[in-house]
Amino acid sequence: MYRPNFYESTCFRCNEIVYQVDRVGPLKDFTFFHSGCFKCAVCGTKLTLKTYYNNQHWTEDKEVYCSSHVPKIGPGHLDNSSVGIRSALNVPKSNNYVNEQIRGHARNSYETELSPTRATNGGSVHASPAREVSRDTPDYQYGRFDASALHIAHALKQTELQKAYHRPKEKPIDCYLDRDEQTKLEMKHRQEEDDLYRKFSKHREEENRRIREEIQDEWERELERLTNRFQQEMQVKKRRPESEIGALTLRHQQERADLEKNMTLRRDKKKESLTRKMLEHERAATAALVEKQSHEMMELITERRSEYMAGSSLYIDGEEAPPYPARAPPPQPPLVSKFHIYTDPTEFADVDKIAISVAQEDQKTFTDLVRQLVGRCASDVEKARTIFRWITVKNLNNIHFDDNLKGDSPLGLLRGIKHGTESYHVLFKRLCSYAGLHCVVIKGYSKSAGYQPGVRFEDNRFRNSWNAVYVAGAWRFVQCNWGARHLVNAKDAPKPGNRGKSDSLRYEYDDHYFLTDPREFIYEFYPLQPDWQLLKTPITLHDFEELPFVRSLFFRYGLYFSDPNTKAVMFTDSTGAATMRIAMPAHMQSSLIFHYNLKFYDTEGDGFDGVSLKRFVMQSVVGNVVSFRVHAPCSGAFLLDIFANAVTPREYLTGEPMKFKSVCKFKICCAELQTVMVPLPDCASGEWGPTKATRLFGLVPITHQEALVFAGRELEIQFRMSRPLADFMATLHKNGVDEKRLSKYVQQNVSDDIVNFYITFPEEGQYGLDIYTRERGGPTAIHQNGSTEKEKHLLTHCCKYLINSSKRN
Repeated sequence: MYRPNFYESTCFRCNEIVYQVDRVGPLKDFTFFHSGCFKCAVCGTKLTLKTYYNNQHWTEDKEVYCSSHVPKIGPGHLDNSSVGIRSALNVPKSNNYVNEQIRGHARNSYETELSPTRATNGGSVHASPAREVSRDTPDYQYGRFDASALHIAHALKQTELQKAYHRPKEKPIDCYLDRDEQTKLEMKHRQEEDDLYRKFSKHREEENRRIREEIQDEWERELERLTNRFQQEMQVKKRRPESEIGALTLRHQQERADLEKNMTLRRDKKKESLTRKMLEHERAATAALVEKQSHEMMELITERRSEYMAGSSLYIDGEEAPPYPARAPPPQPPLVSKFHIYTDPTEFADVDKIAISVAQEDQKTFTDLVRQLVGRCASDVEKARTIFRWITVKNLNNIHFDDNLKGDSPLGLLRGIKHGTESYHVLFKRLCSYAGLHCVVIKGYSKSAGYQPGVRFEDNRFRNSWNAVYVAGAWRFVQCNWGARHLVNAKDAPKPGNRGKSDSLRYEYDDHYFLTDPREFIYEFYPLQPDWQLLKTPITLHDFEELPFVRSLFFRYGLYFSDPNTKAVMFTDSTGAATMRIAMPAHMQSSLIFHYNLKFYDTEGDGFDGVSLKRFVMQSVVGNVVSFRVHAPCSGAFLLDIFANAVTPREYLTGEPMKFKSVCKFKICCAELQTVMVPLPDCASGEWGPTKATRLFGLVPITHQEALVFAGRELEIQFRMSRPLADFMATLHKNGVDEKRLSKYVQQNVSDDIVNFYITFPEEGQYGLDIYTRERGGPTAIHQNGSTEKEKHLLTHCCKYLINSSKRN
């Protein structure tokens, strides 16, 4: 896709290069002007984006004009005889008609919104037909145009987004703050850090010396006690045989070795405990120093920015906007969601490339680093983005530091990471201050590694930190540590200064943790200060514990819980059953595949009486809701892990293994069981019912649209193919019966586009039917002799039915 180069373009008027600092545009057909060239082509009046006009009657004219000289066409003739106006005037006058699309009856509007669509036998989905009214009836309504009209809906949506968030492009920091002045303040801060690190080092040496002396004193006392006892025993056994004296000596030597070993363990344990306490203290001291220094840096930037704005505009295109706040505003819920700021991470493709490129090099000062990152950023959102992406790309956890690292060396910038005194979040705050962005570090609890649904936050085990940065007119969450992902082909990563292989590398990260909406962030993070939930109605810690345990992929796929009573811990009914329902957005229904895993909560065993626990879960899809109904085989607690992946039908048809990632987990508690549960037949894993067959294979059920089928001793299941498929196969399963014995009871045939499966049941009971197929005409394979043939895909699981066979059906 064509992407215009906004950073270096040619002025339409003078044909010279126009840079971002002095650029007006893009305008009509992506034309640009110097701010001094942006004048009326006729009279030379200086124009702004609010006062310029284009020639609307000649598409080839790209010049700009003032309101007095913009080309106009001659006067037209509009009167009652004009076709469009005459038709409008002939519309009957109405005093009683109300456009129900805008002001419908409350009851009808509600029913229309919630009325589910229904599938016909052919599998097509139809909405309920609207009541047709003749023009001659008194109920006929004229002029049914509102926001749902197809031709204006898109335009209205765009207007809504622009109203929600629009900020003119800002000039770079070089325009109002001299690099040397910022570097001078940084050097002052670096000296303060050097003093702090020297203090840390001195304190560590003192504490290590104290521990060594304590252990040495204790060792000498214990060794003296052991030696005195040995000498006393030797005095008593002087007249004993040599063998007893030798055994006594060996015992003494063994006791001395054990003592030395125990003292070493105690020393290491003391040292570890002390190091942990000192590190906590050092982190707190570092965070306090960064807080002070960030405040000073923000004051410098704010002061210089204000001085510059007193004389000229801060914005490139001459637009004006409320200035960035000089003081950090109090925490308030954002007025618009992340979606209104950007809808796709690719919108940041250019600034992401800048961050990746800068991460390949090392800088000696934060001033140089941040100016390289944000120098071409046109908004506060883009500034925060480049800093976020630099941290996620830099892979700070795997950086190798020399032992003699100095503060003025390139990697010396990150010595806080080396010593463990500076976290991702403190570093993000520091870099934001150099870019002139307000940022805070928030402390609280998180559902991080090791957490399982149902765990209570009673200690510091799940304590965590994250950031909120003030961009787009509000505080917004950023979690750099969770957003960081690995470098694909990391073994081929270029060394600093070598760009040789950078083009072949791909950096993975999690965009969910950049500017995350509070209503999603609260599922994983709970701040100690309720105001920093950024919610209109803050929740309690108990509420946080009860929220379902979801991962970022849950929100990336647009999933949500259709039942508002869904909690992290679900309790079964008297039959041992509990149901979890997840709703999918319309645009994901055709591509999402779900799987699950069930195991015991405490022991992590995944079997019961030799049967996999997966066979006690029935997964099904109805409409846009996927349901997981768990039937506990015994009393106790279970862990249900639900996975998902988005695939295209073609990807699924290849039969290649797919990687599923967890989207949510539940703890299932069964207090008592009054009914003995029988496992489902041993079919292929995944959802029951024909929905997957329609969604991924275009195989539309004609006779049976539900997952559960009640049949007699014979059954016919019929599908219609909406695209070519071949080589159908069906297998029958029943608990306690060998699958091979049941193979003769299933037959199938294909006639034109109709597929029939005929099943006869040898006895009554519950059966599972698996159906497999593959696409007709796979990819073309070219042999060494030049001949070609169509490759055949593996047979792929298409769908499955649960069948209850009985004479009574």
